[in-house]
Amino acid sequence: MKLANEEAAGFRVSRPPALDRVIARLERLSLRPEFALQRELALARALKPYIEGAVGRIITPLAQETELANLSLYCDFYPEDGQLTLIEQLRDIITEHIPNEERTWLDPLKHSYVDLLELTSPLIPGEALTLRSIGDGATFMVPGGEFVKDHAVGEVLLTRFIRAPDAYESGKAVWAGCGIVLSPADAKALLDMTAEWRREMEASAGSFTLGEWQEFAKRFGYYMVLWAFAELRMAALVGAVISIQYRTDDNRPYLYAVALYDHHEYRFLADGLSEMKELTPDPAADVKPTSMQPVRRWIQHEADGTTMVRVARVTLTSVQLMAECDSPERLNAVKHRRAAAFGFSLHFRGETLAPPARQMSLNRLMYDQPLTVVVTAEEDRALLKTFLEKAYLEWSDQPILRWAGRRPGMRWSPLRRKEWSMR
Repeated sequence: MKLANEEAAGFRVSRPPALDRVIARLERLSLRPEFALQRELALARALKPYIEGAVGRIITPLAQETELANLSLYCDFYPEDGQLTLIEQLRDIITEHIPNEERTWLDPLKHSYVDLLELTSPLIPGEALTLRSIGDGATFMVPGGEFVKDHAVGEVLLTRFIRAPDAYESGKAVWAGCGIVLSPADAKALLDMTAEWRREMEASAGSFTLGEWQEFAKRFGYYMVLWAFAELRMAALVGAVISIQYRTDDNRPYLYAVALYDHHEYRFLADGLSEMKELTPDPAADVKPTSMQPVRRWIQHEADGTTMVRVARVTLTSVQLMAECDSPERLNAVKHRRAAAFGFSLHFRGETLAPPARQMSLNRLMYDQPLTVVVTAEEDRALLKTFLEKAYLEWSDQPILRWAGRRPGMRWSPLRRKEWSMR
């Protein structure tokens, strides 16, 4: 699923009016000055990856994540300063009248927990839905909503259900108001991550005291599940960035990873490159003589489905060799191959591995298919110019092999110039 796209990943369903009023009362209690610190601690715990880790520097929590964190504050959090829980505080209020139709929701709220529930019944708007917890296999029946038309059997909901007060043991429940839709693969990854943290917690405690799934979810899972979801979103973003495909105007892979070398053995390099089986001479290259030797170019191809595409290009001039590849990994392999073949005949001058910069929304990065970025010929020339300008600015301070290791910027004495001319 598009984990960074709120419209695709999240949903909202209405709650019974009496339950809405109870949650509004709990919200007001949590905002009192004497509870402010505990509220901050609870929300910081539930949304920890966004506050403390690298995740928060890149993405922000979905609105549904924040709402689930608020529900956990009301239903799961035990204050660390000895205060009663918010539900207990609401139950003990005697200064205002709370109707019985609202009070009946206090126990169901207290016993509710965050869960991962698989859609198992046919999804028909307006009809009840049957969902199965992938944590322990428990089943629930909840009212259907219009949102189901956008989803399919097998998808998993990260949400909280509240069992109906008048049918607690029957499995009938109502929505807590919001949730997040996950693919089966994402849901399994989330559950596995949570289970691993649970085992680590039990190992550090020295005993298996966290109980069954429902007990674990109530005591710790309410924030661990949200942590795992945040980690999944970050991993999905990184995966989307890594899988971006850079293309030229004619839909060929764009070779943005470039390495530049000096050399002093043109014929040796030309013969060696011509003998490499992975390279083929470029018949379309515009080869023009420079000094005494022509510019030569070789192309490396790789199968992409039923077609062969260009993935690397090597250009040889009288004094330089340039390798261009479609990824830093391939460039690294090409560099090692050239170093093994030519050794000290090549002198490394520099490289650029950064792909073309682009402003992209998180939603675009979370498309189900890899994102394609087209790099125009003008942009290609500008990027190459920037790289070469930097390399040439440093050129005068680097030793040149053909000049016996001297640097262009060095002053030559008359005796030294005469010695060089006699070679």
